[in-house]
Amino acid sequence: MNPENIIRCMTEADLEQVLVVEQLCHRAPWSEAMFLNELANPLSRIDLLWRGRDLAGFLCAWRVCEELTILNVATAPKMRRSGVAHALLEQVLHRNLQTGLESALLEVRPSNAAAIALYRSFGFSEIDRRLRYYSDGEDALVMQLLLTEHGMPGKNCLKH
Repeated sequence: MNPENIIRCMTEADLEQVLVVEQLCHRAPWSEAMFLNELANPLSRIDLLWRGRDLAGFLCAWRVCEELTILNVATAPKMRRSGVAHALLEQVLHRNLQTGLESALLEVRPSNAAAIALYRSFGFSEIDRRLRYYSDGEDALVMQLLLTEHGMPGKNCLKH
């Protein structure tokens, strides 16, 4: 991980900056209430990646039993292509592997080639397509990462 990166759990004090990044990144951004619901949900965790004083990105995921569901990933536009989403995903997967994670699941727009390439580099594969999933009518690709019985990713994805 880049020594300039600091990854920590989101608090309500971070909400204003998170909302700015969310608005810049998504066609159908989450509302303030949605983030507050995630902060109150014991299954949910939102990890933030900071570079200096700048919020570079975040990843929101639910952990239910042995499965991680990645709900929202965003990288500030000026920080894209600098390893932010990679660092967040790597950190979240490593942390959850230590506590028995067996699989991770997410949905992604087929038009988001950069995100799909990132997820594939970690060993995620497409398992389904949800038709007209997003509010603008775009489908969602459902991608899954299965882990081996030894708790390591099937493609050594965390050894980047």
